[in-house]
Amino acid sequence: MSVPYLSLIIPVLDEAEHLPDLLTSLRNQQGLSLEIIIADGGSHDDSCRIAESFHAVVVRTERGRGRQMNAGARAARGEFLLFLHADSGLEDPRLLANALDRLREEISRLGGDGVAGHFPLRFQRSDGRNSLAYRFLEAKSRLNRTNTTSGDQGFLLSKGYFERLGGFDETFPFLEDQEMAERIREEGAWITLPGVLATSARRFEVEGFHRRYILMGIIMGLYSTGTLIFFERARNVYSVQSGMGRLLLTPYFRVLRRMFREDLGFTGSIRVWFRLGRYIRRNAWQLFFFIDLLLGPVFGGDRNPCLCFHDRFFRPLTDFAFFDAVTALLSFAWYMGILAAWFRLTED
Repeated sequence: MSVPYLSLIIPVLDEAEHLPDLLTSLRNQQGLSLEIIIADGGSHDDSCRIAESFHAVVVRTERGRGRQMNAGARAARGEFLLFLHADSGLEDPRLLANALDRLREEISRLGGDGVAGHFPLRFQRSDGRNSLAYRFLEAKSRLNRTNTTSGDQGFLLSKGYFERLGGFDETFPFLEDQEMAERIREEGAWITLPGVLATSARRFEVEGFHRRYILMGIIMGLYSTGTLIFFERARNVYSVQSGMGRLLLTPYFRVLRRMFREDLGFTGSIRVWFRLGRYIRRNAWQLFFFIDLLLGPVFGGDRNPCLCFHDRFFRPLTDFAFFDAVTALLSFAWYMGILAAWFRLTED
């Protein structure tokens, strides 16, 4: 039986601090042939030199994670592709071999390659703690629900399927992973791969967990409702702040106010907020899932009775336009009233 061949694509931009650990762990992977492609977006540190010292293929392209990963995929020779972030950690030497075996089994079962896999996450924190907030994100990474799959979890799929999907969207400087994840969810299927992938919590720690989570909610809500003008207006704000320290949210709220006032107007804003209300209501399962996690020692095991209650009773009972409108009003008051005022007072 031939050894499976996997092309692993890592987008980097000044990742010299993290690359040696990742490349060392990749060199220790067993049970498969591995092609490592570093898609560099213009690093000014030793990222490329380090990659070459590990005999990785270096593909140089313009900055932009989606653009970089597409360039890496074009250079790949493997039948299967795995997109991985530079701050990932692989502790099991058979993690990738087991993951590829699981994906191939699912492809055989389905009779087609329209399936992708992602890993459950474990966050590596600088202080070694594992608070409830991080455990919530880790638990969500095991699910295959809408908006629960991101690039931190690794995307494993066949090269043929990736090409049929058209690759990553290069339109915006962020959101390329969530956009691809939801496209796969609509057109194919996701599976949770065996094992656990470690990932750095550095972004949450530097920017602030709650600030990053609030921004993620705004981004996913506006993207899911098709309000793409926000991303064009926020392009410069996002680029300037990326990786610079504590995340400032006031600039994003200013973008929102200008967007509602100048681009959408009163009627357009009402429509967007109604769609946002529907989106938030449909994601209410996350609150029930959080309660399950909080009460885990009481319930025991992997049972999720609150989530089951949401799916069987709460969602069907609230799946009406009236509740979308109520949720929209509450969300408007929370985001544009309370949160916007709070961050303006604490950041200016």
